[in-house]
Amino acid sequence: MKCASLISGIAAAALGLALLGASSALPSPALGQTQKAKPSPKQSAAKSQAQPQADDAAKVAAGKAPSIDTEVRNAIIVDYQTGTVMFEKAADERIGPASMSKIMTLYMAFEQLKKGQLKMDDTLAVSDKTWKEWNNRGSTMFIPARSRVKVEDLLRGIVIQSGNDACVVLAEGLSGSEAAFADAMNRRARELGLTGSNFTNATGWPDPDHYMTVRDLAILAKHMIDDFPEYYPMFKEKEFVFNGTRQGNRNPLLYKDTGTDGIKTGHTDEAGFGVTASAVRGGRRIIMVVHGLNNMRQRAGEAERILDWAFRSFANYALFKPGDKVGEAEVWLGEKLKVPVVLEEGVTVTLPREARRDLKVQVVTEEPVKAPVKKGTPVGKLVVSAPGMATREAPLVAAEDVEKLGTLARVGVSIGYMLFGSATK
Repeated sequence: MKCASLISGIAAAALGLALLGASSALPSPALGQTQKAKPSPKQSAAKSQAQPQADDAAKVAAGKAPSIDTEVRNAIIVDYQTGTVMFEKAADERIGPASMSKIMTLYMAFEQLKKGQLKMDDTLAVSDKTWKEWNNRGSTMFIPARSRVKVEDLLRGIVIQSGNDACVVLAEGLSGSEAAFADAMNRRARELGLTGSNFTNATGWPDPDHYMTVRDLAILAKHMIDDFPEYYPMFKEKEFVFNGTRQGNRNPLLYKDTGTDGIKTGHTDEAGFGVTASAVRGGRRIIMVVHGLNNMRQRAGEAERILDWAFRSFANYALFKPGDKVGEAEVWLGEKLKVPVVLEEGVTVTLPREARRDLKVQVVTEEPVKAPVKKGTPVGKLVVSAPGMATREAPLVAAEDVEKLGTLARVGVSIGYMLFGSATK
């Protein structure tokens, strides 16, 4: 039999911190308790701020997530910690990613470095064919003909200068040919969960069969941050000098007070202007991809505006820590009548700020749990819900062992249950 208990209003204790944009640690109230807090002066003042906040409040009241009007063709904004999608627009539509697909090229190289199969001071040869094809074609690193280039320079030439020539030299050096490298990119992309992507080259040069989705770009950006913390800081470097030529990083958000620390822009005439970016404010990281803008200025302004909106409209709330007790479950024919129920993992949710008052947490357990019960046995789930957010579930487990009653005791309990409807020993 399923048993459900409701906890409501548990976000109230952290509203002051939430208004400052902090990730707020909330108390874990006893099962069935309801806590309510009066609005603080800061909360009252916040209600009278700009119209977008009033619009967000109205949407949350109607059970909808806050949204933003934007001229981008494709977009997605994801909270790095919780994976919550705060906004999306045509996020699964195939797009020409242009140079943003170089993130996958870089991922392949970083993986070889991490495995020890490639070193930063290794040098790769520049073939005559590659130099003739890519010298001054699109964005370039200006690699000299018939030269050898250090891997470290090639990587910075891609990250900072978006060099097509650097991508092809790297691809040929690692896989023998750009086509073979693209095949390897596709195999690895499938393993990373990029279900809407296909690569035919290492540069992002327009090709009908070379495409991604902004959702896949966000997934790939998170992999880049998670898998290569030693190399990811390269994305925030603002300039690089190679062969006497100084070039600046093309990510416009790096030059503004946005908290951005990566990762890659893209542009072709066919695709328009786009950027995959990640920013940290107050210890909270957001990943954003926008695509299909008309020019560099529009890309810079719209990306900054959308990023500001995401940080302003949503906050993270730490509800429980791993191992927190959230209730008890009845045990059938056990040495103890009940077993404490705890969370295997912590629970943090990303919520519209206006929805925090309506946050609800429900403990659902399968009762009674049949003895013997081993510590860590799954016994139910924690269900978190609020207006404007997808329901979040987390597994609940038994916090300790409960041994089975002896034969005579089990008989007595069974008779008592049949006679009185009670499982009391």
